[in-house]
Amino acid sequence: MGREVVRVVGEGDDLDVVAEVDQGDDLDTLTGSDVIVDFTHPGVVMENLRWCVEHDLDVVVGTSGFAEERLDEVRGWLADHPDVRVLVVPNFSVGAILMMRFAEQAARFFESAEVIEMHHAGKADAPSGTALRTASLIGAARTAAGLGPPPDATASSRPGARGATVDDVHVHSVRVAGLVAHQEVLFGGNGETLTIRHDSLDRVSFMPGVLLAIRRIGSLPPGLTVGLEVLLGLD
Repeated sequence: MGREVVRVVGEGDDLDVVAEVDQGDDLDTLTGSDVIVDFTHPGVVMENLRWCVEHDLDVVVGTSGFAEERLDEVRGWLADHPDVRVLVVPNFSVGAILMMRFAEQAARFFESAEVIEMHHAGKADAPSGTALRTASLIGAARTAAGLGPPPDATASSRPGARGATVDDVHVHSVRVAGLVAHQEVLFGGNGETLTIRHDSLDRVSFMPGVLLAIRRIGSLPPGLTVGLEVLLGLD
C-alpha cells in the first residue's frame, strides 16, 4: 500500500512526495510536509501518529487496527494540539464505504447479523478495521432500533469458532493466500436472508479514496475524523 500511495501521489499534478519513511528511518524528514499518510503496521502506527500530532502535522491514517480504545487515545493527544487534523480511514474504497453504509441501513430490519471478512495471508490484524467499523455501525443501528443481541443458541464450541464479538455482532476473519480484501455482511430474518458483499481485487481500488483524503483533509474540522463519509457527502 505504501508503494502504491507513493506512486499515485507522485503522478498527481497538484501533489508532491516530500519524504518516504520506512521502519527505522528518522521521522524528522517528515517535518515541513502538509499531510502525512500512514500505511504502516498496527504495532507502530500509534507511535508514528503521536509524533505527527506532537509536531502539529495533519495525518491521513490507512493503517488498520483502530478500535475505540485507540481512537480515544488519539483524541487525548489532540486535546493539546487543537489545530491538528487526524483522519482515520478504515477503508478507502468507495465500494467498501457504501457496503458499510448499506449494512448500517439494513441492520434495524433483521433479527440476525454477522460479518465475515477475508484478506490475504500477510495481513497483521484480525478482525480488519473495516470489519470492526461495520460491526460497530450495525450494533449502533440495532441499539437505536431497540433490538437486543442477535439470537444464538450455541451451547458448546471450540475457542474462536463463533469469531470475535463487536457490539453484539459476531465477526469472523479468514486469511488465505491469493485474496486481497473482501467482506460479507449476512442478515437474517423470517424466511429470508440478505447478503451485502464487497470485493477489492487490486490495491488500486483504494487510491481514489487516498487522494481524496490527502487533497481535502484541510476542509475537515480540527480533531479526529473517522471514515471518508463526510468527504464523500454521505454524512
